[in-house]
Amino acid sequence: MEAKTSKEFFEKTLPEKFKPEKTAGIDIVAQINVTGSNGGDWIVIIKDQKISIIQGTYPSPTLTLEATDSDFMDMVTGKLSAEKAFFTGKIHFKGNLGLALKLREAGFF
Repeated sequence: MEAKTSKEFFEKTLPEKFKPEKTAGIDIVAQINVTGSNGGDWIVIIKDQKISIIQGTYPSPTLTLEATDSDFMDMVTGKLSAEKAFFTGKIHFKGNLGLALKLREAGFF
């Protein structure tokens, strides 16, 4: 099922797409801020090959991603590559780029 909103993506799609076998040794707290009418703030924690997704903000995340709701949804549904989103300024990123790539391997985008 393809998510229509970021809330649907975080609550339904991401837990189904998550690939725990790709997250051995990863310990990440990601703050995802999606702006716009269908946006929201989400905390994604990956530790011990498990994922936790909480709506809200985290005071000191390992990495932060920010995007508009339309750009975020285009990225997670494959209409916009993560690389193109980053290099064209459609997604703003703070933190360790290597960890962001690990998120992708885990099924995030």
